[in-house]
Amino acid sequence: MRLGVDVGGTFTDLLLYDDANRRTYHAKTPSTPEDQSKGVAAGIRLICERAGIAPADLALVLHGTTVATNAVLEGRGARVGLLTTAGFEYVLHLAKSWTPGPLFGWIVMDKPEPLARLADTRGIPERMNARGDVLTPLDEAAATALIDDLCGSGIEALTISLMHSYANPAHEMRLAEIVRARFPSIPVSLSSEILPEFREYDRTITTVMNDYVRPIMTRYLSRIEDRLGDEGVAAPLHIVRSDGGLMSAAAAADRPVHTVLSGPAGGVTACAMIARRTGLPRLLAFDMGGTSTDVSVIIDGKPEITRSTEVGAFPAKVPTLDVKSVGAGGGSIAEVAPLTGSLRVGPRSAGAMPGPVAYGRGGTEPTVSDANVVLGYLPPVLLGGDMALDVPAAEAAIATIGDALGLAPQQAAQGIVDIANEVMLGALRTVTVQRGFDPREFGLVAFGGAGPLHGNAMARLLGCYPVIVPPNSGVLSALGFLEADFKNEFVQTFIRPAASVDPDQIWQRFAQLAGRATGWLETQAVPPAARTIGYTMDLRYEQQGFEVSVPVPADAVTPGTSLDAVIADFHAVHERLYGVRFAVPVELVALRVVATGATPPMENAFEGAATGTLADAVIETRPGWFDGAWHDTPHYDRDRLASGMRVEGPAIIRQYDSTTVLLPDHHASLDEHGHLLIWPNTGDVK
Repeated sequence: MRLGVDVGGTFTDLLLYDDANRRTYHAKTPSTPEDQSKGVAAGIRLICERAGIAPADLALVLHGTTVATNAVLEGRGARVGLLTTAGFEYVLHLAKSWTPGPLFGWIVMDKPEPLARLADTRGIPERMNARGDVLTPLDEAAATALIDDLCGSGIEALTISLMHSYANPAHEMRLAEIVRARFPSIPVSLSSEILPEFREYDRTITTVMNDYVRPIMTRYLSRIEDRLGDEGVAAPLHIVRSDGGLMSAAAAADRPVHTVLSGPAGGVTACAMIARRTGLPRLLAFDMGGTSTDVSVIIDGKPEITRSTEVGAFPAKVPTLDVKSVGAGGGSIAEVAPLTGSLRVGPRSAGAMPGPVAYGRGGTEPTVSDANVVLGYLPPVLLGGDMALDVPAAEAAIATIGDALGLAPQQAAQGIVDIANEVMLGALRTVTVQRGFDPREFGLVAFGGAGPLHGNAMARLLGCYPVIVPPNSGVLSALGFLEADFKNEFVQTFIRPAASVDPDQIWQRFAQLAGRATGWLETQAVPPAARTIGYTMDLRYEQQGFEVSVPVPADAVTPGTSLDAVIADFHAVHERLYGVRFAVPVELVALRVVATGATPPMENAFEGAATGTLADAVIETRPGWFDGAWHDTPHYDRDRLASGMRVEGPAIIRQYDSTTVLLPDHHASLDEHGHLLIWPNTGDVK
């Protein structure tokens, strides 16, 4: 019994997979922002009851969390102290030395306060050069006095980030020994361990961010493990990383910066799985929840990985799935601007509490979900009848928007939905058109609680078909957690001209990194048969500012092998990405080793066992607003649809965890995997 738990801004989604019987069970409970562990515990009780098992029967709990992300975005992290090389105390203030130039003269720059204050920063007398040679020896007496002053001032965590420590971490390690001997209760992070790469600002801010969220993450994981224990759960808890991999709870508490985009990772992982199963190699992942929408690209059945992201105003140089997020979701609040009289939707959200007006939890401001209720897209009950919607209250809330704009309620609701769709369209264009991809060459996977409501409309705007609505679309991120593998990356900066470097020096360093990777897999209790080690080099043309990662075959990482094949691959990758290759020297920048521990695959349990006719699947017929008019719209029970049945739009297809809107001039059918595929009736869109 494996359980995936995804905590969102509005709902906490759970999916349980029974390996023995190849069955899945799902549940949704309201999120509890004041303490996410409360909603998780409530969800575990519910899903175990649905599956008819005891919490003690669970073998593994996989959890995606937004605790680290929220701490940074809301500015409520720990008080962090920073030890850096003397003379570089302003590293977080100078950042990358970017300020608005003359062309940005009309912009008022609101520069955020650094995550570690200048008052909590100390410059240590020491200096290394980029080769790791000691230029100024570490003054331990002065360092000890500075450590005593800083650590005695009330900081909650300490970051040590010295110049060029990626090349030689000896001074950082010695400072850590001094701190731990004198202040053992203060957690310490070393930049040479968190991000052993050059570029001092990226290395420092990433390590500081790790400490900024570390005490909060440690407390949260302690609470959730206590709650799991109180519920009778004895299974180990693993946390989903930003790159879609898994790490133990202990590893997440030590390096929480690797979880800053934990939430969206599960859905992207699941979409990659869908691409492989359906044979559709190019997909757009469209994850619309209650608070935000996350979009990403799947190419050749694999998600795009980036090694740098942003959390609010701060960069974080950690491996992450390349996800674009916008503040548009089912709970996004609609309002009429007082000065211009224009309709605005989001980014403010009603969240889990009070939520949309229709939820009956005290919400008073109209939201996108309320608009979907008024248009007849959302039925009067959700979650299999467990949650009744207050339709009259939603209509009254939307009517306030209509009165301000001089529109009928259904017209105002349509305007709210259209604006939300345009916001999400902008995100989808960012990951496709702006990167040189034609969205018409992609399918679109609609998931999340609100994704299937808007998926067909997004596909019509972009021309990307088919729309794929997975069987567990409302809890797909939790499903993706169950498909995730254990993963970690080990890196060493090694800047050398490719033409003059001795390849055996590279293979020797790869072997050292592989040894560390193997040791990490052992700490995660990954059996040897499930382990794989991957190798990549970061290369660039001489004098370029950024590098390209090039995979290196494992059998090439042996003494005596030349770099010719790797250099040829670099030219080819650079040309594919940027349309050009140069006849200039190539420079090696960094070596990377990725450790992966495979988890048991989930066997497809869909058997298309529904019987009866299409008419038997109709729950009821209700009015639906399509193309500026009311239509009698059949509502279908998805569980009663069998493979091969064709549903004509307009229609509403209901299931426990989500609702799918099928537009006029479109049709839907189930494939052999249980995915609902939506196509236009005309044209030969493929």
